[in-house]
Parts: sequence; structure tokens; C-alpha cells
Amino acid sequence: MNTLSSHVLDTAAGKPVASLKLQLTTPQGEQIITQTDSDGRCNQWDEVKFTAGQYQLRFYVEDYLVEKHGESFYPFVDVNFKLSTNGGHYHVPLLISPFGFSSYRGS
Repeated sequence: MNTLSSHVLDTAAGKPVASLKLQLTTPQGEQIITQTDSDGRCNQWDEVKFTAGQYQLRFYVEDYLVEKHGESFYPFVDVNFKLSTNGGHYHVPLLISPFGFSSYRGS
């Protein structure tokens, strides 16, 4: 069984990003809109069954970055990734600043 979580961190401020809107798109095209919690984490995907396939997380970063830093080069950040059959837990963190971002498979 696969599970998915995410975490958004503002590297310029050194803090997690609370209440950031995310959109998960499944291999079947289903879209789930949610947001990060007070610690910048997200694992609320309704009742999605995470089967093998390609997924996309869209992080809507512009409003947050403009509010906190005065500007944002990116309106949103898309992270595309693949889940394998019985791949276990997948963690997709996003590190953001007004002019850069980074993501990786975490644990």
C-alpha cells in the first residue's frame, strides 16, 4: 500500500508554510485540493487510493511569497513524480524562496 505526505518550508524565513493551497492530480486525472497544516505538512487527500502511476503536486506559492517577501518569481510550483506498486510511504517536500525552489523524495 502506498501513502503520500508533503511538507513546505520557506528557506528564506527558516519556517514551515502554513495554509498553503496544494492540488494533487492522480494518474486518472482526479484532482484533490487541500492545504498545509500549521506545521506546513499535508497528508489529507480525501480517500485517494495511491496506485502505481504518475502524480502531480501543484503548490500555489505566489500569494504566500508576495505576502512574506514582497515578490515571487513563481506563481506555482509543479512537482511530478511516479509511485510504484507497493512502494510504501512517499514524502514530497518543497523548499521555497521568492526566486528558487527545491524538492526531493523524503522519508
